[in-house]
Amino acid sequence: MSRVLACVFLLCAVVAARTPAQDSPTFEVASIRPASPQTNDVRAGVRIAGAQVRFVSMSLKDLIGTAYGVKPQQIIGPDWLGQERFDLAATIPAGSSVAQLAQMMRSLLASRFAMTMHSEQREFPVYVLGLTKDGPKFQASTAPVPAPETGEKRPLVDVTATGSANGVSIDLGGGSSFAYGNNQFVIRRMTMISVAEILTRFVDRAVLDQTHLAGTYDIVLNIAPEDFTPLIVRSAINAGVTLPPQALRVLDNANTDPLSGPLRDVGLTLESRKAPLDVVVVDAISKIPTEN
Repeated sequence: MSRVLACVFLLCAVVAARTPAQDSPTFEVASIRPASPQTNDVRAGVRIAGAQVRFVSMSLKDLIGTAYGVKPQQIIGPDWLGQERFDLAATIPAGSSVAQLAQMMRSLLASRFAMTMHSEQREFPVYVLGLTKDGPKFQASTAPVPAPETGEKRPLVDVTATGSANGVSIDLGGGSSFAYGNNQFVIRRMTMISVAEILTRFVDRAVLDQTHLAGTYDIVLNIAPEDFTPLIVRSAINAGVTLPPQALRVLDNANTDPLSGPLRDVGLTLESRKAPLDVVVVDAISKIPTEN
């Protein structure tokens, strides 16, 4: 089950790393290697500090999501995209902006994994995150942003994630965090757009934020004990992980709507609709990158 848990937080970490594409730059230097195997407690992350970019134990599906700004359900390609994991260390060239990171990732996927793709739009079933008539029952976050250590410049992105059979913990930096354990989602200092991204990882379709709430919030969702494991299994499926039959059987009699009740308790709704979404269709890609 630790491999399943790894997929949950790996994909969540991608949310913090997404940046808009601009021109067509490439990394000055990029080293990508297979990640070391992890068994029980697992760890992954993303760090961008100055010109240095580091991804730890990320799948190709994670990297594609970062490059094109899409959710897992919006990536169409081989089933194995979520399986093999890589460490990436790269340098942004002088004169380039971190805002060009997404395009650099696209160039890396094309040059090192021979990836070709095309974009199209398809209609999907989605969930829309909204507000109940009574409005939110959670508060805007008032916790101070942690100050960097003396003499240290705060990294632009600094995401670390750990997971075990007992749950998942993600530190998104700047006081933002997410934890799933003890039958609870605990969300600290996160925007509602990010909350929708988090929820997307645990359900069978994309979650779109239509709360129109600005700012950052602290939210706790109480999950029924019988829904805890099925939600983790669903997150692994979203990541493209091949699961053993006994894990898939967890979903056979699982609650098909485990989040609406907990969300309603805090003044949020989760409505099923259909909406057109941009998708990335992977036409060809290599499992093994070319040499560094």
